[in-house]
Amino acid sequence: MSDEADESSGDGDATLSDLRTVADYQFGSGAGAALFPDDDLTVRRSTSGRPRQVLADEGRIVSYGTDGRFTLGVEGGIRLVESSSPPSNRVTVGSESEPFVRDGKNAFAKFVTSVDPEVRPGDEVAVVTPDDVVIGVGRAELSAEAMIDFETGMAVFVRNGAGEE
Repeated sequence: MSDEADESSGDGDATLSDLRTVADYQFGSGAGAALFPDDDLTVRRSTSGRPRQVLADEGRIVSYGTDGRFTLGVEGGIRLVESSSPPSNRVTVGSESEPFVRDGKNAFAKFVTSVDPEVRPGDEVAVVTPDDVVIGVGRAELSAEAMIDFETGMAVFVRNGAGEE
């Protein structure tokens, strides 16, 4: 793991362990190891040394907010989906919504076909096709029950579509 902007921190492994702990808490057991394996990761830090982004060669895995929560990048969504069984941390949308979500447009409730029953408003989720292919990542705007029940309204504020990064 390499650090950019703050080479003097000296706690690279402890930081990776801390980031894994936060990921396990936010996304469920095992998410930390899936998001941050022992391969070559880059941690971009603020001038104070706080982690801001974790990157891999494939792209941004997560950003670490000042609120102590991660926001997923597409690569992070892919790693999360590949490491867990459906419907964990996922919102599945129909094929008619796929090109829009890939372009970074929001996912609407009327196109949601299934969702992790544990999803609450504000949770970070991966938006997937029925074949479990990640097409976007973002923040849930509705509860899981509301996503399935509602015919109108934004289900997921899509931060990044898979066609963007």
